[in-house]
Amino acid sequence: MASYSASGSVSVRPYVTVQGQSSSVKELSGDDRWSARQVLIVAICFMLNMLDGMDVLILSYIAPALSVDWRISPESLGVVFSASLAGMAAGGLLVAPLADRFGRRKLILASLVMMAAAMFGSGLASSITELLISRFIVGIGIGTVLASMAALTAEYAPARHRTFAVGFLQAGYPVGATLTGFLVAQHIEAHGWQAMLLGAATLCLLLIPLVFAFLPESVEFLLSRQPANALQRANRLLVVIGRAPLEALPERKSAQAEHVGLRGLLSEGRAASTMLLWLAITFSFMTLYFVISWIPKLAVEAGLPAKDAIYAGAIFNIGAFVGISLLSYVAMRFDLRRLILGYMLLAAVALVVFGAVSMPLAATLLTAFLIGVFVQGGFNGCYPLATSLYPAEARSTGIGWAMGIGRIGAVIGPMLGGFLLAEKVSLPVIFTVFAVPVVLAGFCASLIRLPGQR
Repeated sequence: MASYSASGSVSVRPYVTVQGQSSSVKELSGDDRWSARQVLIVAICFMLNMLDGMDVLILSYIAPALSVDWRISPESLGVVFSASLAGMAAGGLLVAPLADRFGRRKLILASLVMMAAAMFGSGLASSITELLISRFIVGIGIGTVLASMAALTAEYAPARHRTFAVGFLQAGYPVGATLTGFLVAQHIEAHGWQAMLLGAATLCLLLIPLVFAFLPESVEFLLSRQPANALQRANRLLVVIGRAPLEALPERKSAQAEHVGLRGLLSEGRAASTMLLWLAITFSFMTLYFVISWIPKLAVEAGLPAKDAIYAGAIFNIGAFVGISLLSYVAMRFDLRRLILGYMLLAAVALVVFGAVSMPLAATLLTAFLIGVFVQGGFNGCYPLATSLYPAEARSTGIGWAMGIGRIGAVIGPMLGGFLLAEKVSLPVIFTVFAVPVVLAGFCASLIRLPGQR
């Protein structure tokens, strides 16, 4: 039987060590082997991220049909895009931190039920107001799930592969968005945009039993919060994933006040880096959600047929999958902050080319692919960057607040895009405008100081 030590450290990446509140994560990832249960846990989190990508991006794919059917102006459509993003901000800031109190599994299940109900509401909406409300609720669920999934993946992945696993998890988002794009392109003309939303709601509903049956609670939550039967539940999970069980629960100790909650994000010299992280994510979100919300419609403006324009959005998300996966692998060997800066500089070039250069279909789709590689890839580097910056007792709050504050950019981006389109601003100018935030995001990320650095 293994003994439990209340102190320990978790090596998040080769160049930084984060002091942990407990050694539960260390126990979980004590060797580099993957058990079948660990693979299943990460796979379920990956599928949840696919679902999030589907629920968020489906609106951009149905936007042309929705705007024609309801005669919605670009400004109003931009507000609809921003509703779910505002909900994601609320979920990240206000709801996701509750996972540390009530458990990540419970919060994920509750969020999935809420998302499924709201997605059905979106498909049955008969007015802009109803659509806005339902999309806002969908966003709350997504913002909550995203924070809990990253924490579970980091805990259950073997130590050597943790950085890759957390980064690769984010690739589920564009995979879900890509598959959704291809399905919508094939079926929207025959069945209508409402059916697309109802289909997405059905998939969300079907995933709930899988999560209920196979996604476990966080072992770190069981050992730190110690709910009923915590030791037995934790030991069952440890044995299943090939780790030694514990003889007794650790002593419950109150975390130091300066490490907990929002104060933990700003103490011990982290205030400047926290602000830089928030700025990097805000700037990234501004361009990212402008692109993913508007790229099908902008492709139509550039002269592509509506079906090919939907494919352009899907190709963008294929590029995102490639970019995120590549960054996650390379980040195990190189400084993540410099990788993010390089990605963002190349993203700016791709954006300017897409908006300013008249190209045939193949070249247009290739440029959309490259935008996905560099914009999404660079942005998703912010997830492991946030886990490296904060101590364990403030990490959930750190991720939730970073992504929640960053949603300000996610709300501004689509609305600003709608305003510029309504004012008949040329595409070269629009894409140049949105190239600026990604450059700023890259420089902000490169200036962040991680623990142990002067």
